[in-house]
Amino acid sequence: MLQLREVNTYYEKSHVLFDVSLEIKQGELIGLVGRNGVGKTTTMRTIMGLTPPVGGSIRYKGEEMVGKKSHHIASAGIGLVPEERWIFPSLTVHQNLMMGIKPGQYKKDVQEGWTIDGCYEQFPLLKARHNSKGGVLSGGEMQILSIARTLMGNPELVLIDEPTEGLAPMIVEEVSKVIKEINDSGTTIILVEQQLPIVMGLVERIYIMNKGAIQWEGTPQVLGERNDIRKKYLEI
Repeated sequence: MLQLREVNTYYEKSHVLFDVSLEIKQGELIGLVGRNGVGKTTTMRTIMGLTPPVGGSIRYKGEEMVGKKSHHIASAGIGLVPEERWIFPSLTVHQNLMMGIKPGQYKKDVQEGWTIDGCYEQFPLLKARHNSKGGVLSGGEMQILSIARTLMGNPELVLIDEPTEGLAPMIVEEVSKVIKEINDSGTTIILVEQQLPIVMGLVERIYIMNKGAIQWEGTPQVLGERNDIRKKYLEI
C-alpha cells in the first residue's frame, strides 16, 4: 500500500531523514519506534507532505506522492492523527468531527465507511460530549476525538503519532483498544509510539529508527528476544 524508498528530508539546512525506506501492506498495523528526536514524527510529516522530502520516493497504492500538496495526499486516502492532536478548542465535539469530512461529502448519503453516527456508536464518550467545546475535553477525550475526526475522512491508511503521550494508564488502555479495533475493521495503520510494550502488543511488524535512519525491521516476537537491539536503540 505504501512504499518509502531512500527518502531524505531536511529542516532548512539540517539533514533529518537519511535514506529512509519502509513499506506497509494493506490491512497491516506496523510500529515505528525509537528514542525521542530520531525522526519518527518527521517521517509521518514527510509522508503527508507537511515536510516535503528533497530526495527519494513515496508511493501510495502505486502513485507517487512526492511533490503533491498535503490536501491532495489526504484526498488520496491517507489520514494523519498528529501528536499535537490539533483539536479546535472553540468548536464542539460534533463540529470538530464535521471538520474531518472530505470536501464534497457533506450531507451525502454515505453507505460505507465512517459517519458522524458511526463515530458516536464506536466512541460513546464522544456522543456524550457532542455539545462540549474541544478546549474543555480531557487529554484522553481529545486523543479519541482526534482519531475519530481523522476517520471521518474515511482514509484507507492512517498515520497515528504518539497517541498515548501524557495520558493516564487507564486511558492508554482505552486508546490502544480503539487503535486495534480500527485496524480490525480493515484500516491500515502506521503507529509511532514511545511506549514499547504498547507497540509490542498491537503491531505485526516494527521498524526501529535511530539518527534519522531505519536501523532494524522485524516482528515483535523477534524483537522481544533481541536484548542487544532494544538496549542499543530503544533503552534510555
